[in-house]
Amino acid sequence: MKDITIAAAQIRCAAGDIEENIQRHLQTAQQAAAHGVHFLLFPELSLTGYEPQLAEQLAITLQDPRLAELRESAIKHQMTLVCGAPLRSSDADALYIGAIIFAPDGTLYSYTKQHLHGPEADIFTAGQGGPLLEVQQQQIGLAICADILSESHPQIAAECGATVCAAGVLISKKSYPLESGMLQRYAEKHHMVVMLANHCAPTGGWEPAGQSAIWDESGRLIVTASEGDDALAIARQGESGWLGEIQHLTLVG
Repeated sequence: MKDITIAAAQIRCAAGDIEENIQRHLQTAQQAAAHGVHFLLFPELSLTGYEPQLAEQLAITLQDPRLAELRESAIKHQMTLVCGAPLRSSDADALYIGAIIFAPDGTLYSYTKQHLHGPEADIFTAGQGGPLLEVQQQQIGLAICADILSESHPQIAAECGATVCAAGVLISKKSYPLESGMLQRYAEKHHMVVMLANHCAPTGGWEPAGQSAIWDESGRLIVTASEGDDALAIARQGESGWLGEIQHLTLVG
């Protein structure tokens, strides 16, 4: 098994401004590359902010030309990027809460949220999930926010061979103790690393908790960010196990 460095990106997202958010993602990827990150996870709907009421007009497809810079960044840094966005199906009918995966070989593909939360169901269609990602010989299963509330979700990922569960989320300060506790238990129960990438500034009327975090296969907390900072929560796997560090991000714009 190759050593791997993974990171949860905790950033502020500009409401409804895809171009601005792409620039913030590019800056984050650049700074992550300086720390040797192989896999970089962003929060739920990170390319638009968590703005369900704007999703119809903001929805994109994998063919959107604005994604080219992110694709080039993944190739340049030989890093897998997972970015959140409202995704339109190819027949322009269904609308999903999605994650776009940018692979180091230039491939783009998607994961769609399977378990919608509350009023999301009035706007979005429940998704089909997506394939495991292979990064540095690790198998990574994705989740988006409410997916983690279903205990079957990480269980199925583990049964399929996932060694890492990576969840891009919007978790409020009120919900954080419960939901982070669930993730810690999943890590311990399924013997997998669990990542949480959360928003750190108000979005869509919510007050996020920040505190993006990574737990190891025993459920031990490796690293956690603060509530309100743009930051990378980084975990490095080596011969002696997992080591964590926080790197504060400098984002222009």
